[in-house]
Amino acid sequence: MPRLKYASILRVFVIVGLLCLWVQIMLSASGVGMDKDGDEIMLQDIINTTNSELYEEELMNSNDTSEQVLALVPPELHKYLTVHPRNNSANATDRTSPRNITDIRRAIQMYNDAQTIYNEDIFGPVQNDTIIIAIQVHTRLTYLRHLIVSLAQAKDIDRTLLVFSHDYYDEEINNLVRSIDFTKVMQIFYPYSIQTHPNEFPGIDPFDCPRDAKLDQAIKLKCNNALHPDLHGHYREAKYTQTKHHWWWKANRIFNQLQCTAGHTGMVVFLEEDHYVAEDFIHMLNLLRTTADKTCPQCEILCLGTYLKTYQYHSNTDKRKKQLNLNYIQQVRAANEERRKRLQETQWNYQVYPNIYSAVQKVEITPWHSSMHNMGMVFNKTVWNDIMALQEQFCAYDDYNWDYSLLHLSQNRPGREKFKVILCKGPRVFHIGECGIHHKKSNCNASTVISKVQKLLQNAKQYMFPARITATISRPGALRKYDKSGTTNEEILLLCVIRT
Repeated sequence: MPRLKYASILRVFVIVGLLCLWVQIMLSASGVGMDKDGDEIMLQDIINTTNSELYEEELMNSNDTSEQVLALVPPELHKYLTVHPRNNSANATDRTSPRNITDIRRAIQMYNDAQTIYNEDIFGPVQNDTIIIAIQVHTRLTYLRHLIVSLAQAKDIDRTLLVFSHDYYDEEINNLVRSIDFTKVMQIFYPYSIQTHPNEFPGIDPFDCPRDAKLDQAIKLKCNNALHPDLHGHYREAKYTQTKHHWWWKANRIFNQLQCTAGHTGMVVFLEEDHYVAEDFIHMLNLLRTTADKTCPQCEILCLGTYLKTYQYHSNTDKRKKQLNLNYIQQVRAANEERRKRLQETQWNYQVYPNIYSAVQKVEITPWHSSMHNMGMVFNKTVWNDIMALQEQFCAYDDYNWDYSLLHLSQNRPGREKFKVILCKGPRVFHIGECGIHHKKSNCNASTVISKVQKLLQNAKQYMFPARITATISRPGALRKYDKSGTTNEEILLLCVIRT
């Protein structure tokens, strides 16, 4: 009996122990679940914080050098560099735009119909000879802020019209543009963007062929335009083709569709959000125009920028410097070859040399070439009408770059020579966008590049506003063609031609 009694008591202890263990396990599981939820909440906070930090980095890129940049900006212009508080739930791309695509389309239509010119009551109406500065804007707000600061410091900027052309609707960008108080401003919005067509052409259609799909694979998939890969065998990528179509739409909108430009005969300067201008760029533009009228009436295009890293703002008589004996186009071609291969140095080593001052600066007359002369290019409505007459050559050309498509058009004008350009060796427009669609660098510190351009212009200040310029003629040799491709199918041709 005692043995059975002890066995029963032992069973009870075992059962109770197992029950306690089960309860503990259940409580632990519940605790883990609570920790997991807590971790999820914490993870979401981290994501939101990271998004916020990425956004701040996109705006200022580096607070380490921002003070250095601000030191060279007049205090009254700091307002254009001020980052205002925002909702941290928005990510760096989507920011504060309306979430509803219908609302965005409606807003775009409203602004395009209104054609509002801000500050017209202060600076007067647009005249037929008013210089129009067309700025193509995507989402790189940091660069846009500094472009605006540079424009604000330009002499005679109050006599111009700034036209900002957007392919992304964003209230923060809109507020920045509408805060400009130093000249007339207009906004236009590209209505066929990826943002307004996120799941359909010309955006990214779910049935689009994968970029690298082989022809037989695409046919089996029955994806869009399976029979029409580009000349490299790739299929359309919306983010690349958008830039070309936006540029074409923007130019046509300005020359042919705005009420204020119906009788416009003046010059239109083409800039992008990641450009930076010198304070005398309008002065140089007028000198170029006057020189072209006298010495090169066949020069259809003026150019204020270059991608060279060494700039000549003054004349030179020192023939011992071999690098200065190079033909300008040879310099540009070499620099462009290096840039296109993405082998350029990470750091920008701008120089202004030699150290001999002259009130006369040199300009060059040469056939226009896309990647050499696409920055700060200028032309008028007459030239645009010549381009429009050959719009199918531009639109149907299998290249997603607007500048190479324009080069193709230039090289195939029936009975006419290629476009000629007159450009200044000491550029007045600079490229500060180290990162973007065509530039993928690990170090994208905008402040570093901007600071170097500011210092360059400071060093060249004594050479600004030259009294006169002298022109030389250059005849470049054969130029290498860079086929980017990616724009060939019936839909894209219709988008470009018919909607223009």
